[in-house]
Amino acid sequence: MAVKAITFTAAVLGLGAIATGLTAQYRATKAEEQYPALGQFVDVTGGQVHYIQDGSGPHLILLHGAGGNLREWTFDLMGRLTDRYTVTAFDRPGLGYTDRVPGVATGLTATEGDSPQDQAKMLREAAEKLGITDPIVAGHSFGGIVSYAWAVAGLDEDSPANAIAVVSLAGVTMPWPGGLARYYTVNGSALGGLITIPAISALVPQSIVETSIEATFAPQTAPEGYGDYIGAGLTLRPNSMRANIRQVNTSRPQVVELSKRYPELTLPIEIVHGEDDMTVPIHIHAEEVAKIVPQVNTTRLPGVGHMPHHADPAATIAAIDRAAARAGFQ
Repeated sequence: MAVKAITFTAAVLGLGAIATGLTAQYRATKAEEQYPALGQFVDVTGGQVHYIQDGSGPHLILLHGAGGNLREWTFDLMGRLTDRYTVTAFDRPGLGYTDRVPGVATGLTATEGDSPQDQAKMLREAAEKLGITDPIVAGHSFGGIVSYAWAVAGLDEDSPANAIAVVSLAGVTMPWPGGLARYYTVNGSALGGLITIPAISALVPQSIVETSIEATFAPQTAPEGYGDYIGAGLTLRPNSMRANIRQVNTSRPQVVELSKRYPELTLPIEIVHGEDDMTVPIHIHAEEVAKIVPQVNTTRLPGVGHMPHHADPAATIAAIDRAAARAGFQ
């Protein structure tokens, strides 16, 4: 009887896992139908990078944050900049419609993440192939650390795509004390990749998605139409969830290594950071990097949370314009 009970339980669990996997795949397919690729693709070593480009003038690159995609920029900000910049927004590796960094383990139980350095390498290759020269590289949140990695790569490489300035928008910059939230540590584990991520992908209700979006904007609220436009369902695809969570979960040692080289940077760096940012706190990131990089100029936004480019687009655009002027473009 015990053997039969174990066999029955195993069969039920197995059927449950299959049903969850099928539901997750169905939702992923529906998300791609609802939020198709907006731009074009450029071939790079080991895969493709999805991008959208518009405007004229000096090159400006926009890198979205964790769990996002290039729709973060096309919702509003990009259209405010194309009158004087050639703006290129990329989907970062593993997110949106860009492939993972080549060579990174992507199996269900893998735990490796695409490092900021490797993401920058992949996107720099894409920029070179697109003929982008001397770009201002702006990154939000996790895109911020990729923008710093882009700049640090220029210390060792002679490339037309070397950054001429960096703009960090609530960007991850410096090592943080302690660990990450359990959401990342659990889902970034082998068990999480195998079980909890497919379950979240298949079962999370729209109300939780909306609550998560509002929490990201707090204490502000998301702009009208943002939730419908951003394509959160793309992030909830199992492969994208694994990529995103593993990137964040494994990033701290890479941030430590990058921060050691910040004092070598001489290019202009503009930071726009909300004083009420609870996701990437200003005192851990913006304030600390300013202590070791003298050319950092920080715009502090009182009462603003983690989305300064939405809360105060004028301050964001002013920082980009300042970066361009400091780099000799204006």
